[in-house]
Amino acid sequence: MSIRPFRDIKRKKTKVINVGNVKIGGDNPITVQSMTNTLTKDFAATIKQINELTDAGADLVRVSCPDKESTFALKKIIHSVNIPIVADIHFHYMRAIEAAENGANCLRINPGNIGDKKKIKEVVKAAKDNDCSIRVGVNAGSLEKDILEKFREPCPEALVESAIRNIEILEDEDFTNLKVSVKSSDVFLSIGAYRLLAEKKDYPLHIGITEAGSFLPGTIKSSIGFGALLMDGIGDTIRVSLSDDPVEEVKVGNEILKSLNLRHRGVKIISCPSCARQAFQVIDTVKLLEKKLSHIKTPITLSIIGCVVNGPGEAAMTDIGITGGGKGNNMLYLSGLQTGKVLTENIIDKVVEEVQKKASEIENK
Repeated sequence: MSIRPFRDIKRKKTKVINVGNVKIGGDNPITVQSMTNTLTKDFAATIKQINELTDAGADLVRVSCPDKESTFALKKIIHSVNIPIVADIHFHYMRAIEAAENGANCLRINPGNIGDKKKIKEVVKAAKDNDCSIRVGVNAGSLEKDILEKFREPCPEALVESAIRNIEILEDEDFTNLKVSVKSSDVFLSIGAYRLLAEKKDYPLHIGITEAGSFLPGTIKSSIGFGALLMDGIGDTIRVSLSDDPVEEVKVGNEILKSLNLRHRGVKIISCPSCARQAFQVIDTVKLLEKKLSHIKTPITLSIIGCVVNGPGEAAMTDIGITGGGKGNNMLYLSGLQTGKVLTENIIDKVVEEVQKKASEIENK
């Protein structure tokens, strides 16, 4: 059952670029990405983590390439995964060239710290020759010295000036296959920088709140920052930065997009916080269902409500619903209609059965 949002978000029109087989920008779906925290030269561990991120719903994965062993490991890694790979490069221009030649689909660089124009030309040539896009990645923590001196501290104008300077370095080499980020760990600074950049350039924007922290505070900061930007129509690809398992970054990113009706993937669970009225243990039930339904990719809405106060109303707006009832008899709703009762001890099995059945029906249409 699809519920039309009360507000349709009108996205800012940006250029379309290709990162491998994924299109970013324009009317294309907003993509979710993360970054491995393995040693890239340990290609077995890196491949394993990339596959875990893919299963969790990542569209792109970035890997750090600080040395030659890492860039040469890319060839084996890229041939062993089914997702575009972004090579994270800092300072050494040869790492960027090696990454492009070994199959990276995108380079994350700051052209300004790569070196002189001759080195930048070589990087751009490698990117062009290997159909490799570039992300200009500006960070409030590593702004150019002269820009910091000019503005005295990181501010939206400083981040955007740095971004435009680096964009123009690439444009001077006739290279426009790029996306841009202007990240900060400060929510207000990030929002201000992205809004300003969106007014000045139409390249696709990679949005994020960098170094957001551990799972709970990082999720909250990212949700606030992303929500403000995405509701303004700003953002073509996102990365949630958490001091946690990268898989959690992907889960949070997907949930942010789902909450704004910008992405429809997997089971979206609407559940109550529970209270003395609950007819079954809502919290435990939801936790178990999240685990048992995590493999479902088909967009399905599911409501798990502990009592009849809000349960029937929520169930009327979801594909599948369970509402708590008396004496262990709970009401089952399918497509908004009450269709039977389910004993409390059978809720998990019945919901999993109905979700799998619904997913199969949708996939076979």
